[in-house]
Amino acid sequence: MRLFNVPESAVSSAPLSSSAVGTLYVVATPIGNLEDISARALRVLREVALIAAEDTRHSSRLLQHFGITTPLAACHEHNEREQGGRFVERLLAGEDVALISDAGTPLISDPGFHLVRAARAAGVRVSPVPGACALVAALSAAGLPSDRFIFEGFLPAKAAARQARLQGVAEESRTLIFYEAPHRLLESLQDMCEAFGGQRQAVLGRELSKTFETLKGLPLDELCAWVAADSNQQRGECVVLVAGWQAPEGEEALSGEALRVLDLLLADLPLKRAAALAAEITGVRKNLLYQAALARQS
Repeated sequence: MRLFNVPESAVSSAPLSSSAVGTLYVVATPIGNLEDISARALRVLREVALIAAEDTRHSSRLLQHFGITTPLAACHEHNEREQGGRFVERLLAGEDVALISDAGTPLISDPGFHLVRAARAAGVRVSPVPGACALVAALSAAGLPSDRFIFEGFLPAKAAARQARLQGVAEESRTLIFYEAPHRLLESLQDMCEAFGGQRQAVLGRELSKTFETLKGLPLDELCAWVAADSNQQRGECVVLVAGWQAPEGEEALSGEALRVLDLLLADLPLKRAAALAAEITGVRKNLLYQAALARQS
């Protein structure tokens, strides 16, 4: 990351907002270790007129720790759509508001999207105050490719929907990142073994920045067995990272869907015609499909 020389006079000690309309600050808070909060985040939380918090009881403990007395108001998934307007009204009246979640960066599998969208639609300036984010923290230490990745958030709670979601990304070449509730961790790892194959490399990031921080990297089948053998690994906040799919060589380079199409056509058509038509349907090279068809009929 490129660093810039910033004049000391530019370090923000001026009032947060100088316009007639306030600013909505999206403020990241620690995911565990309280030392991870930034000096700017603390200043913003002290100086805004109001803090919109996912859980006011939870966030009040954070504010008390740092001696911050700014008023709190609830902004969570159950009231965000209905109550967001009152925050926008205060912003339009010239007050600055900070948005925080229970931990980490708001909107990243946390509430805040509807408020941010409403504020922007009303012409309110929205300013991020960056900081901790569990998926980025896990990715930075996982040892899996980080140049391209895909964040899938929380998987569905029901098994059938979860398995369908995993099948949908089984041939995704980018590193996969999931959040998971501890009581569903083992089931999700088992479903990942089924969808991705047990030898796919994976990393479990658990309780990041906290006392019992864990970063365990193993093939999925071994990771699943390791978690099953230790109930302590099924507690706390979990991030699961899985290496992206790599296309094998030879006939195995064909996706399951391409082979399914080929098999259906081979049931009714001559080999050469079946391979040519399968190529038109799937976009796979005709020669590769022809060789696969020969192997299937040998």
